[in-house]
Order: sequence, then structure tokens, then C-alpha cells
Amino acid sequence: MSDIVSIRRATAADAEAIVSLVRDANLAVPGVVEHLETFLVAERDLRAVGAIGLEIRGADALLRSAVVSPDARGSGIGTSLVAAVLDLARGEGVRTLYLLTTSAQGYWARQGFTPVSREVVPDDVKRSEEFAGACPASASAMVRLV
Repeated sequence: MSDIVSIRRATAADAEAIVSLVRDANLAVPGVVEHLETFLVAERDLRAVGAIGLEIRGADALLRSAVVSPDARGSGIGTSLVAAVLDLARGEGVRTLYLLTTSAQGYWARQGFTPVSREVVPDDVKRSEEFAGACPASASAMVRLV
């Protein structure tokens, strides 16, 4: 097995692999396929080992479904995916990223995100399936400028 990982835009052919990664990590699946065009895939040896996505809502976006397969964790793939999705967000004109997390507040804080009250999240972002119920109400909201 190679250590070389490439990160690229997702295609329709990646849908099943991304949904499988997301489901296996117990993350919210609703909305993944609908926003596949703004997902990135980390690939090693022609196998998806990570993914991350955006739901773009004008100048705001929801960062979602950040996942790395268990056998690839700890190798920097997650950090590379975050850097790549920030570049994607900038290229798409996004200024502010929001996310929901139930257990990774520390990780996201190290990536430049800060906790924020759900009440200040823009309504367009709140209408995403994750905010509308796919993610538990107990999940913490976080924000970062792009």
C-alpha cells in the first residue's frame, strides 16, 4: 500500500464511497449526495480514504462530513482535507464557514474554528439538513472566517 494520498473534487462515481465513509463514522448522511459537487475526496491506491464537503449558501457555507477512514487516521489526511476545503471555499466566494460537531470541538479549534451560538448562524445555513435535524440538537456549532 502506498502512502501517497491525492485530494480531488468528488464525482458522481464517488457517491457510494463517500456515503459509506460518512455512515461508518456515524455522521449525518442526509444531504451528502445532493451537495456532492462541493465535496472533496482523499484517495490512496484508488480507494477513498477520506472526504469533506461544503453546503454553500452564498457567502456562508456549512462544512460537513469531514471523515477519514480508521485505517488512515493519524496520517495528516484530515488536516490536508481541511486545507483543501478552505481553498475550495475561497474559490467559491465563501467568507464564513460553519460546522456542527458532537465530539471534535478540540480538533476544529486547532483548525481555527471557534464556538458560536446556533442563534447567530445565518438562516440559510440553518436550513441545511444537518441543522434541520440530521445532526443532534446537542451538537456544538462552530465558525471560522475563510
